[in-house]
Amino acid sequence: MASPPPFKISLAQWSLHKAFKSKQLDPLNFATLANGYGFDAIEYVNQLYEGKATDKAYLAQLKRRAADHGVWSVLIMIDHEGDLGAAEPSERQKAVENHKKWVDAAAFLGCHAIRVNAHSRGSYAEQVKLAADGLRRLATYADPMGINVIVENHGGLSSNGAWLAEVMKAADHPRCGTLPDFGNFKIADGQEYDRYKGVEEMMPFAKSVSAKAFDFDKRGQETKIDFARMMKIVTDASYHGYVGIEYEGDRLGEEAGILATKRLLEKVRDNLWRAQKV
Repeated sequence: MASPPPFKISLAQWSLHKAFKSKQLDPLNFATLANGYGFDAIEYVNQLYEGKATDKAYLAQLKRRAADHGVWSVLIMIDHEGDLGAAEPSERQKAVENHKKWVDAAAFLGCHAIRVNAHSRGSYAEQVKLAADGLRRLATYADPMGINVIVENHGGLSSNGAWLAEVMKAADHPRCGTLPDFGNFKIADGQEYDRYKGVEEMMPFAKSVSAKAFDFDKRGQETKIDFARMMKIVTDASYHGYVGIEYEGDRLGEEAGILATKRLLEKVRDNLWRAQKV
């Protein structure tokens, strides 16, 4: 029997956020666009669906278009719904409540997760405790629906891989996990966490992975991130799920950047696949 590929590739909607936000593209057509680029899985961004989380008719259209094109809805990336690690208990609970509608929407669309942030305030240890509490509350709500609550390294202490690993251990919930992003390791101005170390620290808890890309050289290699090294870390952690392309460059247009990232990931995947067959 032939061995399965080391990982699968999905498209994160943020890769097209400029076109969506400028109204050049309709977010309702995301699955159609992704299918045209050769993807069979997509990751939504809630910022592009403001006011639609509880609109069942609209969500039904999203779901139908994905199904019509053979595209799986992987997850929804959630921002601007409050800090799950807020120091004030009422604010933390409000953030949990704000996220619940997106858990419901994710379940309706057939996603496996929502991606959230773990922003907090206070000391290192205090923020571990606060973020873990908010995440655990939300994961408890999401559990009966089969939805995972996964945290991306997204600035501040969340970009410290060791800190986020501590949060996962403190949350201690099977529905809590991480979404390691190759590019988001800025802790503060002038302070960057080692991206390879960070991804390695987050991978034991990973339920999805984000392949951030900015630019490419003449050989098609990403100029800031060693994709072969990153994907070796990912697959060595026994992760073989979807890796979402999130292109954020400026030199190439969004479509060209997406396709360049896809070609690179496919090349890395093929090399890993050949290596595992030897």
